[in-house]
Amino acid sequence: HVQLVESGGGSVQAGGSLRLSCVASTYTYTGNCMGWFRQGAGKEREMVARIDGYGSTTYADSVKGRFTISKGNAKIILYLQINSLSPEDTAMYYCAAAADRWCSSFYLWGRGTQVTVS
Repeated sequence: HVQLVESGGGSVQAGGSLRLSCVASTYTYTGNCMGWFRQGAGKEREMVARIDGYGSTTYADSVKGRFTISKGNAKIILYLQINSLSPEDTAMYYCAAAADRWCSSFYLWGRGTQVTVS
């Protein structure tokens, strides 16, 4: 039973940076689509960035130019570099895995890592 565990969140000042990581509890085939989502207080969960099985990336308009998603090795399977943070980026950030290369649906989720920007 594969589990995803996020880390790297924290409290930072506006303009700062963080690097989030996503670790799989067991070896996971990293050829599938992977993504980062976030949910702020009182808000719906939104897709922040995703990378499909061919390496193509998609970003939410609100994070373009500031966030970078990348895949890692067999253990740390996904990263999210976040720069120029603003208070609007405050949220719980989740790593997720899709069942295929094309991001059809995300079926495996981590428990999240909190990012707070002041």
